[in-house]
Amino acid sequence: MEKLERTKLETLHRFLTESRRVTLVSHIHPDGDAVGSTTALYLWLRSLGKEAHVCFPTRVPDSLAFIAQDAEARAYDPGCCDADILSSDLLVCLDFNALNRAEGMETLLRSLSAKKVLIDHHLAPAEDEFDLCFSRTDISSACELLFYILMEMPEIGGDARRLPPASAAALMAGMTTDTNNFANSVFPSTLEMASRLLAAGVDRDALLEALYNRYRENRIRLFGEMLKDRLVISPRGVACMFLDEAVKRRWDVREGESDGLVNQPLAIDRVKLSVLVKEEDDGSVRVSLRSKRGVSANRCARLYFHGGGHEQAAGGKILVPQDVPAAAAAGDFAARMAEQYMELYES
Repeated sequence: MEKLERTKLETLHRFLTESRRVTLVSHIHPDGDAVGSTTALYLWLRSLGKEAHVCFPTRVPDSLAFIAQDAEARAYDPGCCDADILSSDLLVCLDFNALNRAEGMETLLRSLSAKKVLIDHHLAPAEDEFDLCFSRTDISSACELLFYILMEMPEIGGDARRLPPASAAALMAGMTTDTNNFANSVFPSTLEMASRLLAAGVDRDALLEALYNRYRENRIRLFGEMLKDRLVISPRGVACMFLDEAVKRRWDVREGESDGLVNQPLAIDRVKLSVLVKEEDDGSVRVSLRSKRGVSANRCARLYFHGGGHEQAAGGKILVPQDVPAAAAAGDFAARMAEQYMELYES
């Protein structure tokens, strides 16, 4: 990773020093990187005596709640969050590239007169929406970018041991989940970060136990049904699964419990692109895409699913009724669009 710009780092430090109240936000349906980066920054700010608040557009999944347990994180509720956010003089947005990724919070965030800072690793950041923008794609995660930013702060001076222990653990957790436990998007800087956090005392074994070995039994049985009965693989190597409301009810699927399912078909040699279509409780439809090297999940998401992301990991949505007449038709629609994309890719 290239060195961070000194001018930007100095500006960020000035923003933080001059701020009285800081609000930290991330994207809708927060994942490990979103939870880890906001929690890590919150805990560091509190160690400096700053007043800080963490608010997510939607609730943190139960499986990731342990990361944010010290951050007093809240899911957005106008009745209890608006006052704190509106009284902030600094807004820091982590792990998303534009304010519309906060969905229900977007209008409120745009209305703020507070300085706005972006710390993100996705493509095409909306830089004009922020007063200060740290955006890098040559990095594994928002947690990794935040780690190197914090290392440059005078209070830390490059010594990871000066991070609050829970902040260091949160950074390791977010980086670990966003790399699928070092299976993708790993750079030399990623391994350096991990090494420095381990040397600072992060217990990675305990972290892995909490991240991957404490799921409810129903999650494993859900994966079994989806892979056995609902996985369709096309001749061009597109694997597609549709997780509808009926299956979600049968296994009492909670937010975050289907995470990782989209990665499973990539273990099959002939699969080049994996697509998981998920019907949400409100009738909307989310799409997760993962691909092998050489096939751009990001391009597929942008072309067909109103989304985007990284080259091998992206997401989007299927609009009802614009794309399909009802959510029940979303699985077939996604399979057709992904196959069409692969035909374009191969031509």
